[in-house]
Amino acid sequence: MTDNPEGGARQDPGGLRRRRLLGAAAAGAAGMTAAVLSGCDRAAPRAHRPGAVRRSVAAEPDWQIASAGPADAVQGYADRISVRPGEEFGLYVSTTARNFRVSAFRVGWYGGAQAGLVWRSGRTPGRVQSGSTVSRDTRTVRAGWERSLTVRAEGWPEGAYLLRLDADDGHQRYVPLIVRSATAVGRTLLMHAPATWQAYNRWGGHSLYAGEDGSYASRSLAVSFDRPYDGTGAEKFLVYERAAVVLAERLGIPLAYTTGVDVHLDPGVLRGATTVVALGHDEYWTPEQRRYVTAARDAGTNLAFLGANTCFRRVRLEPGPRDGVRTVVCHKTDYRQDPYLERHPTMATTDFRVGPGADPESSLTGVIYEGFPTDAPYRVENAGHWVFRGTGVRQGDSFAHLVGVEYDRVAQGFPTPEPIEIVAHSPLVCKGRPSHADSAYYTVPSGAGVFATGTMRWVEGLMAGTAEGGRDHSMDTRTRKFVTKVTENLLNGFAAGPARGSRPAPRDNVSRVYGS
Repeated sequence: MTDNPEGGARQDPGGLRRRRLLGAAAAGAAGMTAAVLSGCDRAAPRAHRPGAVRRSVAAEPDWQIASAGPADAVQGYADRISVRPGEEFGLYVSTTARNFRVSAFRVGWYGGAQAGLVWRSGRTPGRVQSGSTVSRDTRTVRAGWERSLTVRAEGWPEGAYLLRLDADDGHQRYVPLIVRSATAVGRTLLMHAPATWQAYNRWGGHSLYAGEDGSYASRSLAVSFDRPYDGTGAEKFLVYERAAVVLAERLGIPLAYTTGVDVHLDPGVLRGATTVVALGHDEYWTPEQRRYVTAARDAGTNLAFLGANTCFRRVRLEPGPRDGVRTVVCHKTDYRQDPYLERHPTMATTDFRVGPGADPESSLTGVIYEGFPTDAPYRVENAGHWVFRGTGVRQGDSFAHLVGVEYDRVAQGFPTPEPIEIVAHSPLVCKGRPSHADSAYYTVPSGAGVFATGTMRWVEGLMAGTAEGGRDHSMDTRTRKFVTKVTENLLNGFAAGPARGSRPAPRDNVSRVYGS
């Protein structure tokens, strides 16, 4: 979400459409990264098959929170963003109840149930923990609690997990955790976005958007993973990621799991992946993560961007008081105050499109983030495109409320791969200004295909009109069926390998669509 005057899309003074194919320049910038992704071939392990996981994990329909209760009823956080199967992590829990238990639910598809129970703790003594601090320089909140229990993910299949804290008094909260894959060779890699989850987290009164007084000026300049998430404990995952995980698992394609933070730390997981999927709201990226994902594309890995506002903020990751990456730094409009900038002049923690070191996200995603908020119908531009097969749509068909609350478009004046095809072109109004949201598709010489939906509500559309839909923005079952089929076409098509060899190449239509 943009919250500064530099966040909107800009035009070149001459209004020229500066489109660059990411060929030699991108290859040069990513050369060393590509070597990391392609070197030291090893025998690929048997791909993770959702069907095999379903047979090994007990379906659990009763995984959702029934009663969150007061804010302090029960809450907690883990000291690891992700673990590999068999690794240990610590849980830090505060509760007003005498005891609590922890249940580890793996999100997926279990014959209709959307989670399976993998592990449950015994009763653990509870207590109210205190001692949170707010740093003076960056207004970073850290809980600083003592560890309540140590958990080993022994026998836990790779996947996205919700650890549900169940207090004796009946109140509950989630702690999200990814059990990540060591390799994604031959698989579709789901890349979760904990840096974005944390950016919006208001626990302790501060996020990267606002401070305790609600103002932008009092916001944190760095946020810590050493604190619970607010609300139910997993709002961003539940709204923008869970439904895509469920669908991917239901399709039965080989899957792997990671996070953007883990890609930053070790890009090796990208090597040999058929597809990397950025889920519904993945705004905060490091330059390293972006470079590694770009190199994967240029080595033949397809990319799917299922949201909008992706790769918009440039961030830095830092350790916390304990080991490992625990802090997301993003000064935004105050990036000149960051002391790190003095010795790293191109590493401004602000929007990627802003200098110094400006690098708009459109060179990767094909689309540029333009605005917030909006609510508009999604309008089909090329009904014959392969992602729309089996949907029955015709040119001009629309789906109410599917575009929002943030949107992307193919825009003049920004670096854009070519040829690029706009497959949906949706008129809208944002803050009184008319514009469009675009779904777009392009390919690169490696054969990789890249598809961006251009709307943040895409994953929410997968739940429209269902009990799990939550805030579905009045989208209906027709929209859900459409979004589901398009997403199935996209994931199945990309799972077959580099899209340029198996799916029709893009037909550049930007000039025709925009009349320029």
